Amino acid sequence: MPYDDSPPPTRRARPLSVAAALAAVCLTAAGCGGGPEAEGAGAASPRPGADAGSPTAPAPAGTQPEPSRTASPSDSATPLPKGPLTGRTVVIDPGHNPRNRDHTREINEKVDIGTGRKECDTTGTSTEDGYAEARFTLDVSHRLRTLLEAEGARVRLTHDGDRPFGPCIDERARIGNEAKADAVVSVHADGSAVGNRGFHVILPAEVKGGGADTSKIVKSSADLGARIAGHFVRTTGSEPSNYIGGKTGLDTRNDLGGLNLSTVPKVFVECGNMRDPKDAALLTSGSWRQKAAQGMADGITSYLKG
Repeated sequence: MPYDDSPPPTRRARPLSVAAALAAVCLTAAGCGGGPEAEGAGAASPRPGADAGSPTAPAPAGTQPEPSRTASPSDSATPLPKGPLTGRTVVIDPGHNPRNRDHTREINEKVDIGTGRKECDTTGTSTEDGYAEARFTLDVSHRLRTLLEAEGARVRLTHDGDRPFGPCIDERARIGNEAKADAVVSVHADGSAVGNRGFHVILPAEVKGGGADTSKIVKSSADLGARIAGHFVRTTGSEPSNYIGGKTGLDTRNDLGGLNLSTVPKVFVECGNMRDPKDAALLTSGSWRQKAAQGMADGITSYLKG
């Protein structure tokens, strides 16, 4: 089937709707659950062949390529408008890489996540008819970047599909840390069983060991995650996950290097389950992906203004 790969709208100075009493919007519970999930969002020091000038992976036959800007970690090439996020830096981490599938040896190399070692990256999941998570995450990340830049934020991507594989999970964390980001959001979609539906936001647990110490970001990351979850459910109409997080839309984990190694507020957003046909119908819709990006943008703006 042809996917809706319509480009995100051009930069617009649309004010984001942020409720003053957000606590009432951010779902009903402060508790977080736990559940299994592939990471696929991180990076180590550059691996052989990880040059930034490589072309992006070709789109599957019968699909149209998504719009993309060059430059991997990138700042806006044009002056940003003045807005509520002027002076703020946001790092967007598109989960996985469309070309990871061609570099299984490299992405299976273990990297240090502070509390142990884990694979550099993974290929990610896909819908039943082949729409890859890595394509989804890049598209949503582009849309999210456009919305945040319209509010004046300086936005940087950990990658833009412009390298052969990765970056690895430790490098993804390092990019946010070195940017001294005010917020980092890693964009994903889950690959669970049919019937498992909805989104969830993964928060860092308090972890201290090796090179990992999240003690200073646990509280701020939880605030960021709750605000994103509240706006995501309101903007997209999607329900919180019915299989992770006790229907709060929030899940706390201590096994993700991209979170363990972060020294700045960071969360993962699992936008839905690609393996469920009803969720897949949303994830493959360009109009829904725009809503997903808007929900995340509104949550980030609320957090940074709060």
